[in-house]
Amino acid sequence: MELAEALAKDVVVLDGGLSTALEEAGHDLSDELWSARLLLTEPDAVRAAHLAYFRAGAQVAITASYQASFAGFARHGLGARETARLLRSSVGLARSTASEVDGQRWVAASVGPYGAVLADGSEYRGRYGLTTRELVRFHRPRIEALAEAEPDVLAVETVPDVDEARAVLEVVRGSGVPAWLSYSVRGDRTCAGQPLEEAFAVVSDVDEVVAVGVNCCAPQDVAGAVAVAREVTGLPVVVYPNSGETWDARERAWSGGAAGFAAGEWAGAGARLVGGCCRTGPAAIAALAAELTAGR
Repeated sequence: MELAEALAKDVVVLDGGLSTALEEAGHDLSDELWSARLLLTEPDAVRAAHLAYFRAGAQVAITASYQASFAGFARHGLGARETARLLRSSVGLARSTASEVDGQRWVAASVGPYGAVLADGSEYRGRYGLTTRELVRFHRPRIEALAEAEPDVLAVETVPDVDEARAVLEVVRGSGVPAWLSYSVRGDRTCAGQPLEEAFAVVSDVDEVVAVGVNCCAPQDVAGAVAVAREVTGLPVVVYPNSGETWDARERAWSGGAAGFAAGEWAGAGARLVGGCCRTGPAAIAALAAELTAGR
C-alpha cells in the first residue's frame, strides 16, 4: 500500500529522533555530519536504531540522511560517487530493517535544510543569504540520489523559511516521488518569521506533495499549525515535535523538562502522520503509538 493511500484511511505513526536513539545506544554524534557519519562508519548502528523504533510501534522510518550532503562528505575526503552511494544506503538500511518486522512499514528519505549542513543552528533561523538558484543547486543532487533508492516518500523536513521550501519544491516538482514538506516553526510562524498561511501555500502546484506540517518545534506549536495546514492545503498533516526540552546552542546541551504530547488531539484535528523529533526516543514513540491505537 502506498503511503498516500494509507493516510486516507488512518493515522500513521512516525519514528522519533534518530539521533536520540543513537545517543541512547552510546554513539557519539558530535561530528558535523551528526548521525550521517554512521552511514560511513557504523551502518549497523543506524539499522539498530530503526529497528528500535519499529518495535516501539513506528510505521515510518526517517533515514539518516538529514545532515548528509555532497559538500559535507567532501570535507571528510569523500567524492561525489561515494557520497551518492551513502545517501542511497540510508534508504537501503531503513528498507532492510523494515523487512525484519511484521506489518506495513514505509521509508521516508530525510531531506534536511541547507542550514543543517552548516552545523551551526542555521536551520532554526533560515535566511542564509543564498539565492533560490544556489539552494536548488545544493538540494538537487542529494534529492536525486535519494530518489534513485526509491523511498516511499521524501521527508523534506525542518525547513526554516519559505524561500528554501520553494527551492526544494522546484526540485521535487515533476520528479514523481511523493514528498512531505515540514517546517520548523515558532508559534504561528516559520523560524524565519513568515506566517504559516504563506508557508503552506507554496505546495499548491506541486502534485508530489502528499502532506504538509511541522517538526522540530515545541509541542504547544502543533495544534495551531495543524489547523492552518488543513485550511490552506486540505492535505493530510504531518507533525513530529521535539520533546519540549530546549536546546542551548552555546552550552550544546538540552535544558528544561519534556512536555506531554497531545497525539490523540492532533490526530482528531487532522494530523495523519504523527511522531517525534529531538529528544523523543523509542519509549516516547511506544507511548504515542499506544495512545493513537487506543484512540482508534
